[in-house]
Amino acid sequence: MSTIAYYNLEGLQKLKDDLNHMLTIERPAVSRMIAEARDKGDLSENAEYDAAKEAQGLLELKISKLQELISNARLIDESKLDISKVLLLSTVTIKNLKNGVSMKYIIVPESEADLKSGKISVTSPIAKGLLGKKVGEKVDVQVPAGIVPFEIVEINRTA
Repeated sequence: MSTIAYYNLEGLQKLKDDLNHMLTIERPAVSRMIAEARDKGDLSENAEYDAAKEAQGLLELKISKLQELISNARLIDESKLDISKVLLLSTVTIKNLKNGVSMKYIIVPESEADLKSGKISVTSPIAKGLLGKKVGEKVDVQVPAGIVPFEIVEINRTA
């Protein structure tokens, strides 16, 4: 059974672009590799042919998985999200109450997480601790280093 995953417009478009690249660029390139290896003669002792066929199998598997992911993807209507509390696609500014450091994160679907750009997965410990909370609330978040107290300073929507 397939799992439904939620995406914003940008994330879903990236998946579609990746699939399109595989179908229009990578698949023909692998087909050419197979044709070139086949032209070299005896297939029973042709390592180049075997490698090309294996690459084709891996590519087709990736394509299949990506097609399934896209078919089970659901687009999030950001206009219907409550902006008063932390939800998926919220931009949240939090303050670490232990050391006074403020941090800003965007809560995104797991597949779009990128800590370098401030995007944390909705399944991460910090996001799980913040979900459903409002500005001014204090939360204790269980992280690998222990329990860290945070205060929610600001909540915005990504645009």
